[in-house]
Amino acid sequence: MSGKKRILTGDRPTGKLHLGHYVGTLKNRVNLQHEYDSIYIIADLHMLTTKNTPEDIAKSEKNACQLVLDAISAGINPENVQFYLQSAVPEIHELYTLLQNLITVPRLERIPSLKDMARDANIEMPYGLLGYPVLQTADIICVQAHLVPVGKDNLAHVEIAREITRRFNNLYGEFFPVPEALQGEEASLVGLYGKQKMSKSANNAIFISDSPEEVTRKVMKMTTDPNRISADIPGRVEGNPVFIYHDLFNADQTEVEGLKARYRTGTVGDVEVKEKLAVALNNFLDPFRERRQKYEKSGVVEELIVEGTASVREQVKETVYGMKKMMGLTGAWNRIRRRAERYQKSKSE
Repeated sequence: MSGKKRILTGDRPTGKLHLGHYVGTLKNRVNLQHEYDSIYIIADLHMLTTKNTPEDIAKSEKNACQLVLDAISAGINPENVQFYLQSAVPEIHELYTLLQNLITVPRLERIPSLKDMARDANIEMPYGLLGYPVLQTADIICVQAHLVPVGKDNLAHVEIAREITRRFNNLYGEFFPVPEALQGEEASLVGLYGKQKMSKSANNAIFISDSPEEVTRKVMKMTTDPNRISADIPGRVEGNPVFIYHDLFNADQTEVEGLKARYRTGTVGDVEVKEKLAVALNNFLDPFRERRQKYEKSGVVEELIVEGTASVREQVKETVYGMKKMMGLTGAWNRIRRRAERYQKSKSE
């Protein structure tokens, strides 16, 4: 481990990443990868809280590789990051169990995002989902992470990690760094049709792996000002999804300001505004596509996951041992074992 502080971040392997993920967390991960040691979790155990059918699990293998490709295409250099598969590090389960008595059920029940996740998945709250932030805490502290880049929905989860970490340190002695959350510049990105945030399940997303043709097709279907029925009617820019995207992804801000002025005065049509957005988005995503091509060869991503998982598992083993030692659990076992060995020896004499 280097002298740098450490980041833990990642995603559930439920599908491809989209532009909402980029502005929410990926951009921060890319910007901080040289400043921090970066560990990227493929959180397939977290996936099971809402998607645990045999079909869901079967898809997670392909999705895991997709997540790594998406991260690399967004600008993550695999030489700077360790990717690991959560379910292949069984010591995390042990750490998770040790943490469960450091938080109360009423505290977890006050986290609104958990209720939202259950509602969105159309399920009753399972035990695993209620404990989602506790498992996230295990993910964070098992590699002694200092910083956690997250979207708005996960801010409360990192606060749980901070509370649990402080309780452990107060009870057993200073061992874990208290992690900090880093929220993306944009709390969330509105979806293509303006009524809710961008998400896979809402079918309102532009994926960072989309082809130029697919990006253009989706942009041309975007919602604009619903009160504007013709191009010569002044339109509203504020809250207009097309202009939100222009502000975020169009590198030519002079063009953006010109479009806004013309839109407000009714001298530009929605089609032209969308066409220019499609060009801007594809210009933004072209470097993503180039980076992606370098790693799409079969076996390359798999090798990154296998090597990263092996490395992280060794680190987690050390953490769990140190944690149990601080708690006094290893000492008790060692003393009992030694007494048993002495007893066995005395019987044979």
